[in-house]
Amino acid sequence: MDRERALARLTAAVAQGRPVIGGGAGTGLSAKAAEAGGIDLLIIYNSGRYRMAGRGSLAGLLAYGDANGIVVDMAREVLPVVRDTPVLAGVNGTDPFRLMGPFLDELKRMGFAGVQNFPTVGLIDGVFRQNLEETGMGYGLEVDLVALARERDLLTAPYVFDPEQAADMTRAGADVLVPHLGLTTSGTIGARTAVTLDEAVTRVQAMHDAAKRVNPDVLVLCHGGPIAEPADAQYVLDHTEGIVGFFGASSIERLPAERAIREQTEAFHALRR
Repeated sequence: MDRERALARLTAAVAQGRPVIGGGAGTGLSAKAAEAGGIDLLIIYNSGRYRMAGRGSLAGLLAYGDANGIVVDMAREVLPVVRDTPVLAGVNGTDPFRLMGPFLDELKRMGFAGVQNFPTVGLIDGVFRQNLEETGMGYGLEVDLVALARERDLLTAPYVFDPEQAADMTRAGADVLVPHLGLTTSGTIGARTAVTLDEAVTRVQAMHDAAKRVNPDVLVLCHGGPIAEPADAQYVLDHTEGIVGFFGASSIERLPAERAIREQTEAFHALRR
């Protein structure tokens, strides 16, 4: 699956009035099930592995392993079982131990259709974030990652966290923009602190508008924070202009797995001897 074919599919879905749905896959089974459900984009990154191991998704931002190496390892599990869906690699653009151009070339040879910027320092705030920016490990490197990926004709679907980043990523050549509202709520390892849905609407719309001023053709989705369930995503779609879909990670694989396994176990416990 190359960028041109993948992008044509996404724009065709938008033209038909159908929402574009992207999802994270932490296991091969997650990828197979999501593809069977008609997912438009699959993304694999280190947090998917941690999430499906029962850890919070923010584990992907901590020093628990080589994020880019984990994606390469996960590819051997996911890529062979995906039949006809573009798969994007979550790339740690601030990784100081890789030459990013050759690494992107390697990902393309492996069969990835594109990239997303994850882990991302966009999820970090406060003095720590300021110090990362001051010491050469800032969000600008993730913008550079997207520009390098676009040069290699890889599909790009970066996370953005404010209107300025939305404009920067669009100028860098983003095909799909994913306004990120923070760690997803709900479930056993979801966030308890998040913006409201109405605040989410305002923030997503502002990022959308900033991106569209740069490139009217960029596709803008929504993701994270209080947008955990289909009804939440519908609320955002109903109250925004120009948002064409939803990207879910925990929402696509963690929350459904938690519910289904618990309910199935409870159903077996309801058996009578």
